[in-house]
Amino acid sequence: MKRQRLSRTRLRVSLLLVVSLFMLFGVRLFWIQGLDAQAYAAMARNASTQPVTVPAPRGDILDRNGEVIATSVDSLTLTADPTLTTKKAPQIARILVSSLGEDRVDYFDLIEKLRTPDTRFVVLEKNLPAAKGQKALQALRKAGAAGVFSQKTTMRTYPGGRLAANLVGYMSQTKDSDTPVGVQGIERQYDALLTGKDGSATYEVSPTGQRIPMADSTVVPMKPGQDVQTTIDRDLQWYADQRLADAVRSAGADWGLAITMDVRTGQVVQLSQAPTFDPGSKATMQDSNTVSRFVQTVYEPGSVLKTITMAALADQGKIAPDTQISVPGKMVIDKFPIGDYWQHGTLNLTAAGVIAKSSNLGTIVAAQQMSNQTMHDYLRKFGFGVGSGVQLPGESRGILAPAASWTKANHATISFGQGISVTALQVVRAVGAIANGGVMVDPSVVSGFVDADGHRTDAKEVPSRRVVSKKAAAEVTRMMEAVTADDGTAPAAQIPGYRVAGKTGTAWRVNPVTGRYVRGQNTVSFIGFAPADEPRFITYVVLDKPFANAGGGSTAAPVFHDIMSMALERFGVAPTGSRSPKVAQTW
Repeated sequence: MKRQRLSRTRLRVSLLLVVSLFMLFGVRLFWIQGLDAQAYAAMARNASTQPVTVPAPRGDILDRNGEVIATSVDSLTLTADPTLTTKKAPQIARILVSSLGEDRVDYFDLIEKLRTPDTRFVVLEKNLPAAKGQKALQALRKAGAAGVFSQKTTMRTYPGGRLAANLVGYMSQTKDSDTPVGVQGIERQYDALLTGKDGSATYEVSPTGQRIPMADSTVVPMKPGQDVQTTIDRDLQWYADQRLADAVRSAGADWGLAITMDVRTGQVVQLSQAPTFDPGSKATMQDSNTVSRFVQTVYEPGSVLKTITMAALADQGKIAPDTQISVPGKMVIDKFPIGDYWQHGTLNLTAAGVIAKSSNLGTIVAAQQMSNQTMHDYLRKFGFGVGSGVQLPGESRGILAPAASWTKANHATISFGQGISVTALQVVRAVGAIANGGVMVDPSVVSGFVDADGHRTDAKEVPSRRVVSKKAAAEVTRMMEAVTADDGTAPAAQIPGYRVAGKTGTAWRVNPVTGRYVRGQNTVSFIGFAPADEPRFITYVVLDKPFANAGGGSTAAPVFHDIMSMALERFGVAPTGSRSPKVAQTW
């Protein structure tokens, strides 16, 4: 009897427990289906959806004729859901290594990514050529290995390789973003315009990770980047790149620059640097060759600056091509001995003769007619000590000390291009003003922008201003024509059928570490424009630290000759048919 009562009690307790459990399940089911159905449905959808970024195609960089210099091609990024790939990680990794190559992916690195805990999204490999990425995905599907997905992306390519690389710049990944950003040059300066705005898409996927056709999806459209059209002529650029590289090698120089600009518009049609790099290959990149030397490297220009000194004097009416100058054999200023590159006694030279023979002493004598402040003001008017206006990243303003700090020696040496530091584009702009009848035009490397619909927006018009009179510019041009005469310092710059005005430059080189001059090491250069009677183009060639006896007339002028000759031919500039006037060099 007692045992029966105990059995009934146990039965009642068990029944009560079962009923309570069912009631708990019922309440929970009612809560999920009736009161919080939408929240749980959203959780289910989130667990079975795949977010995908829709990248905006990066705009192209074009030459002046619409030829592509930099562009983007389709590529794939492979991603994985570790909740689906953990068990088959070794098999998936083997397939990917076989399809993509051991030089591209590492087996053990893939294993680690495929087994990443507490996540449903990892990036396996970025910027795969589309064909190679699809081949890997097909191999995975054939093997029945699920959980690896692809995202369409784009990869930056440079069809011209090293062509204008230091102007174009390159792309690099940052720690703060999955999207590469522009580094140096146009890629950096116009990164926001080129990049555009990414879109996004969210798709439903099956439990095995496959995208479900016809399922709901959410798409936010992307906005493509704009094309940037440069002022560069691709064919001229290619030729100048090769010619400059040959000159740097043959002269044993540390580096070289060659720049050609339309003096009327300021458009730079060619801008070369050697050594340079391939923006599509990180293996070719070093700090020494990725720097944009034409705006970032400062150096002392040497005798090319004599043209500016003479232009300042001519503008004040203090000098003309036939002005007589008595040139001493040597000078000592502030206990600092100064001489010419050749030994001589007292010479009777005209102002044209001083320029033609590139006499430091003759330039000093002429420049003594200007005060420190006047000379400084003209140098500033010609754009030294301020940016060139080209709008490229990292530009230096050069070094032009205040006039109040000048000593007599400073006044003397600055007049012939020592004791002042410049960038190559500053020199091109300044001497270009002489070629342009005394009107200085800021250089430009971009002519406009083209959106995805083909609508073009012109770049802002570059500013111009008169720095010296038209008469003064014409007088200095006549002096510079004497430089390229048979008895000048650069007859190698002559171009048959054209009048050529130019100036050589040889400057002591400053050691960038010690800040002191290094005897026997020079920076040599040549700058010139043609046709001298109706100037169209100016070309500047710089070679840093060439062999010991190298000079601007013998080393840089031949490079000028070749590049300028092609520029005149390429743009259809016909010879004017006139001859250079005879200007007396002595009296």
